Amino acid sequence: MKEFGIIGYPLGHSFSQKYFTEKFENEGLDACYQLFPLESIEEFPALIASHPDLVGLNVTIPYKQAVIPYLDELSDDAKAMGAVNVIRVERKGTAVKLIGHNSDFVGFRDSMEGLLPMLQERDMAAQWLVPGSYILPGARMYRPLQALVLGTGGASKAVVYALHQLDIPTQLVSRKAGLIDGQE
Repeated sequence: MKEFGIIGYPLGHSFSQKYFTEKFENEGLDACYQLFPLESIEEFPALIASHPDLVGLNVTIPYKQAVIPYLDELSDDAKAMGAVNVIRVERKGTAVKLIGHNSDFVGFRDSMEGLLPMLQERDMAAQWLVPGSYILPGARMYRPLQALVLGTGGASKAVVYALHQLDIPTQLVSRKAGLIDGQE
């Protein structure tokens, strides 16, 4: 049986186990989904070693950044963001390869694209719009969009990454001094 799970601490807020258990049953998949509440990220290697059927993990607070040093490889997007929310576990014999990905930005970006009727370069009106400007429904004038992102953790990194892909300028606000650039 393939094993999947989620790491973080605490995990009382997570609905992932219920969701994926039902999904696996409905799809007829021979798989299970576990909660792995790690009080410390230093417990991560032991978790990987003690679960030989583990093939994938979701990552939640507070480990989206802290898990990176334990990984063998990062996708280009995860590397650019400096945050991981999905880990693929590849096993060949006794060798284990951990690959970090980030899918948070995709959902956010796609939601934004659905809300913002962007003008494409081929549209005649787009010639006078600057990147990141949108005509909102019912608007008589265009308005450049800007985003204020609260926080500098793993989820905010995905939001900022998605906004940059949409050419929307961002400003970060952090409650921690010295973290405005998103570095911890």
